[in-house]
Amino acid sequence: MYKLIAIDLDDTLLNDDNEISSATKEALVAAAEQGVILTLATGRMYASAAAIAAGLGLAVPLITYQGALVKHPQDGAVLYQRDVPNDVAAGVYEYCKSHGLHLQAYVNDQLYVAEENDKVISYSLLSKIPYIVEPDFAAILQQPQTKLLMIDDPDRLDIAALELNKLFGDKAHITKSKPHFLEVMHAEGTKGSALKFLANYFGCSIEETIAIGDSWNDHDMVEVAGLGVAVANAVDALKTVADYITASNNEDGVKQVIDRFILNS
Repeated sequence: MYKLIAIDLDDTLLNDDNEISSATKEALVAAAEQGVILTLATGRMYASAAAIAAGLGLAVPLITYQGALVKHPQDGAVLYQRDVPNDVAAGVYEYCKSHGLHLQAYVNDQLYVAEENDKVISYSLLSKIPYIVEPDFAAILQQPQTKLLMIDDPDRLDIAALELNKLFGDKAHITKSKPHFLEVMHAEGTKGSALKFLANYFGCSIEETIAIGDSWNDHDMVEVAGLGVAVANAVDALKTVADYITASNNEDGVKQVIDRFILNS
């Protein structure tokens, strides 16, 4: 019944040690052998997602940057791209400056910051991606942005999300991927939009898709998929729209979905 599965990375496919268990890897291989298309759907940069996909032997287009970029690892072809509007990028930059918020920019799959600090260092270690310090950050923001990312205290970011949505809500997709990560993309740079695109690309209906996630940024993907799944450690907001709640990321939740709905074991 299901032909395409889109799986979030952090806190979904990856356990708390940022690893994929051998049991889950075996389930992914078994699903692929049955002809099911498996892809990643992550807020991470393409380079970070591609490295994980290569380790899993996935050679299909990947949903990255929350859905703002769908790119094929075999030939580097960009299949779907939605950049942050320039006026939104400029407005977010001014907002962050005036409120003392750390901001990261993503241009041509490179990470830029205005200064080095503990926030970007921790982020770089998590995603295994280098960063570039660019003092003339305003000039960087004049280039096409795949996404913008703020890192700060969760309560501060909740306020920022409300205020930025009032300013740019109709022109941007603003969501959290983790409590301390607030991300800004194009209004069509969502995992749900990218999943619809890939379903059409592979010639299957959206009803024949499964989406698995854990956080706010997975909301529209889980909601639009034929089978929307939240892991047990997901935020409550995601569980309310999910069709099925699986085990946690530390208990092979992705494997459980594949076993039940693909392998029927």
